[in-house]
Amino acid sequence: MKHLMAIDLGSTSLKACIFNLDGNLVASASRPTEKIHPSKEHPEWVIWDPDQIWNGAAAAAKDAVAKLGDASQIAGVSVTGMGMDGVPIGEDGRHLYPFISWHDPRTEPQAQWWRANIGEERSFCITGFPSWAMTAAMRILWMKQHEPAVMSRAVKWLLIEDFLNHKLCGKIATDFSMASCMLLLDQQRRAWSDELLKASGIPRSLLPDPQPSGTLLGEIHAEAARLTGLRPGTPVVLGGHDHICGTLPVGAYKPGAIFNILGTWESLIATIPAPVMTPTIQKAGICIQSHVARGLYTAWGGAVAGESLEWFRRTYGADAEKQAASSGGNVWDHLLAELDQTQPGAGGVMYLPHITGGVCPVSDNRSRAAFIGIGTGAKRADLLRAVIEGINYQFLDIIRSLESGLGCAFKKITVAGGGSRNKFWVQNKADMIGFPIEAAEVSEASPLGVAMIAGLGLGLYKDLDEAYERVKRPGIVFEPRKEQTARYAGLFEVYKQLYPALRPVHHRLAGVLAS
Repeated sequence: MKHLMAIDLGSTSLKACIFNLDGNLVASASRPTEKIHPSKEHPEWVIWDPDQIWNGAAAAAKDAVAKLGDASQIAGVSVTGMGMDGVPIGEDGRHLYPFISWHDPRTEPQAQWWRANIGEERSFCITGFPSWAMTAAMRILWMKQHEPAVMSRAVKWLLIEDFLNHKLCGKIATDFSMASCMLLLDQQRRAWSDELLKASGIPRSLLPDPQPSGTLLGEIHAEAARLTGLRPGTPVVLGGHDHICGTLPVGAYKPGAIFNILGTWESLIATIPAPVMTPTIQKAGICIQSHVARGLYTAWGGAVAGESLEWFRRTYGADAEKQAASSGGNVWDHLLAELDQTQPGAGGVMYLPHITGGVCPVSDNRSRAAFIGIGTGAKRADLLRAVIEGINYQFLDIIRSLESGLGCAFKKITVAGGGSRNKFWVQNKADMIGFPIEAAEVSEASPLGVAMIAGLGLGLYKDLDEAYERVKRPGIVFEPRKEQTARYAGLFEVYKQLYPALRPVHHRLAGVLAS
């Protein structure tokens, strides 16, 4: 029987998943993604060690292959994962510097230079991408300024998936969905923008050639086979950006649907037939990106979500951790059980979920998270409910921005990702938006999506529709409670006032801290 391996490079884990052609997860393994703070002088800096990324992913692959028991059954492998982080590599193919993580704010000055000298609107109408500090173009500009000796030896800049593909088969390429994250791709032509390369001073030779997802890239070489357990000669197929790959197994590559991934980041992805790069879309922080499905595009809004819940757990969950250790379950079982005592509106407490800054539909790196409305009667459960409601107000804000910018109304929302197992979170979404939300019965949407891409590239599926029909599963539908929808409509209007009211405070605080 033929199987497909997906390697998923995430912010918390490096996963290897093996699927059969009907989308069943046959074997999987993972290793943690190790977040490193490399500088005492700059405690806010965050990196990934390229060796840890490669060795962790390879070890996960080897474990998954061992569980399958027969590497000859694996017809091909494809890689997906996070979108922005990249490394320079030298003539010998080795990395010259660590990955600067998307968490790392060091390139905000380069983003400010870009906006002042190239222009946010001009840049967006070419690339469809906001000029975020985390984009690859800003990282390259920072490296040129602060690490010129390193950049003088660099022959290519590889995004994290492209780096792993290079380690697997020695080939250098990127796909259109990943190339979109560079802030240098002309979306209309799906080629590097001569105008932006000239304006930024980034050499064309530094960038891999962009190609469609599903392109047969190369074969597993001997050293990669030794480390991963895959057979030498196993085909490597060019994958794509994780959240876009996730649209495939849930059918959200079709118009009128929204795919909502719940994890560290929350992404809302709509498939569109052509790029829409208007000022309205740009001002909302919505990204237009090439799809992994050939000939299509995506409009997506994303913001940090699950990171707020993890912060809450770390800060307020010590006794729930002890309960879980002594009586079973996990910490979230105990924390979420407390929400039965709460009501919509969290007792008047609200939460602005900008724990790492505002992204979409508010793009503001200096904004920060905030609780308001805390009174003497506020309990931990109220604060937790406020965090979940705040994340979901942000979700509703992104949905409304997508509908307004694209001139459409969405008919279906499907959620997936680790957060989709949090029933309170998903039910609260349905209550807030006022129509049903389906939680996909797909435990690993992005890995399964990139496995489908591998199958398409190898000719194991006739087309994308056939692949979807083979892997699709009915999900759990969360129906809205209409009385709560009406209440949340009024609360949402209050939420919309939080960022404008707190913006001057956060900006002044950022200035004081910087000085």
